[in-house]
Amino acid sequence: MSLNSAIEWTDATWNPTTGCDRVSAGCDHCYALTLAKRLKAMGNIRYQIDGSSGTSGIGFGLTVHKDKLYEPLSWKKPRRVFVNSMSDLFHPRVPRNLILEIFDVMGEAHQHQFQVLTKRPRRMAPIVEDWCLTRAHEPLSNVWLGTSVENQEWADRRVPLLVQAPAAVRFLSCEPLLGAITIQDTTKLDWVIVGGESGPQARSMDAEWVRSLRDQCRSANVAFFFKQWGGRTPKAGGRVLDGRTWDEMPKREGHQQSEALEGTSRDA
Repeated sequence: MSLNSAIEWTDATWNPTTGCDRVSAGCDHCYALTLAKRLKAMGNIRYQIDGSSGTSGIGFGLTVHKDKLYEPLSWKKPRRVFVNSMSDLFHPRVPRNLILEIFDVMGEAHQHQFQVLTKRPRRMAPIVEDWCLTRAHEPLSNVWLGTSVENQEWADRRVPLLVQAPAAVRFLSCEPLLGAITIQDTTKLDWVIVGGESGPQARSMDAEWVRSLRDQCRSANVAFFFKQWGGRTPKAGGRVLDGRTWDEMPKREGHQQSEALEGTSRDA
């Protein structure tokens, strides 16, 4: 676990699996892949399996860590927890039964809010539906389901699959944002995160792409979170958009409620 996460929109990370494979342009400069290589070199036992050189990399082969499964149950202080910051819970090699167990743990650890982000919503939707039907008969109120979309092509592919998944809160991560996006199912979303790419090969992000997403969110009463402009380092460009920082968070009840946003838009 990582407490006090450097990721602006979460408090902690929980990685019952590590490793992944690239599936679209947003994965090209994956921070987790780069970090896994470094962690393997340092001797970290969780990053000793290499992935395919074409889609993954050194130390980034999909690995299950069963000893991490029940970790959140020991955390007494309520936290927002990013699930699998170093992997993708719905990667095709993550066993279905393990995913169901992870949802069992999230349901038991009701003091936390869990943020599950995937680039594979096609696999997510039926598994989550199955869990709801067989375990709880309704979505977990403390589990947020999201998908990553970097441009219009992937928004068109992934957002319709995301909205099929039973969830108390649904969200998008538009990071790195690589093109303009018009969201077709805004009313079925609760939160949109936007951010630019960081690192030596960071691709640029047009301010009008960001403003468009912000305006779509505000028109639909959807929480908007602007994470960063990006650059050589994550904080190089800062977080200010049109004189403000945008740190809105979804209501815990998500789209099941019609109430206004929780969070703030602060003057810089």
